[in-house]
Amino acid sequence: MNRHLTSEDGASAVEYGLLITGIAGLIVAMVFVFGGFVGGVFSDSCTKVRNQVAAGNACS
Repeated sequence: MNRHLTSEDGASAVEYGLLITGIAGLIVAMVFVFGGFVGGVFSDSCTKVRNQVAAGNACS
């Protein structure tokens, strides 16, 4: 019985689980915060390329 009270195997698993959950939460938060900005950058770039091609300034 004493061995079960001093065993820390379950605690290690819980700590790793909490660490993974925290990292996943940070990744999700970063996607929400920076997602619109990154999408806007790609949209602007695509629009500029499209305008240059329409104007006949495409690379050969």
